[in-house]
Amino acid sequence: MGRAYEVRKASIQKTGAAKAKLYSMYAREIYQAAKNGGVELESNLTLKRLVEKAKDEQVPSDIIKRAIDKVNSGVDESYESTRYELFGPGGSTLIVDCLTDNVNRSVSSIRAALNKTNSKMGVSGSVSYMYDNLCIVSFKGLTEEETIDLMIESDIEIDDIEKDEDNIVIYGNPTSLYEIKEAITNKIPNVTFDASDIVMIPKDKVTLSGEDLEYFNKLLAMLDDIEDVRQVYHNVNL
Repeated sequence: MGRAYEVRKASIQKTGAAKAKLYSMYAREIYQAAKNGGVELESNLTLKRLVEKAKDEQVPSDIIKRAIDKVNSGVDESYESTRYELFGPGGSTLIVDCLTDNVNRSVSSIRAALNKTNSKMGVSGSVSYMYDNLCIVSFKGLTEEETIDLMIESDIEIDDIEKDEDNIVIYGNPTSLYEIKEAITNKIPNVTFDASDIVMIPKDKVTLSGEDLEYFNKLLAMLDDIEDVRQVYHNVNL
């Protein structure tokens, strides 16, 4: 069906500052998930998913452990998840997820980036309806037909499936993420998942050029520099 998927890695550890931001954000997310749902991975699937993602992105185990231990030690911090829907240059759209202990700081930083890049902030729902909220699982080891049969046998309803070079990519309801992974793991015990996440995927994409592309790239860079920004989704072919 050819729908391209995008899982944006946080900076791919290009610099020490980018690595520090990645570690800090995971520490916040893991702490908040453990605070909200308990410190046991098997009974807190949100925490389990975050720990798995952190390990996939090579976050040191001591950072993960310290974030969970903060809950047991009685430390009381509070982080709020916020989402901003943006209209960028040239018909581009963006969804920016933040995790912050100061919402005013986050929104001020984002507005400053918008003011410098010919962009503006939309109201809730003005952009998100143009995206699909899906889980994505990518792996090797089965054919498309074998994967479809496995999902049927496991009574798991999926949204889409496609082949991306040697990988099989499954899209499904966000609540089905662990069911999909468990079915695949039971079939292929040593499977490695190239992607395993819940994402926002644009229904349509745009191609920018000239000044619009320059502004858009500048906007992405500025958003990436904001401490509270956790994830950015967009509809631009890059």
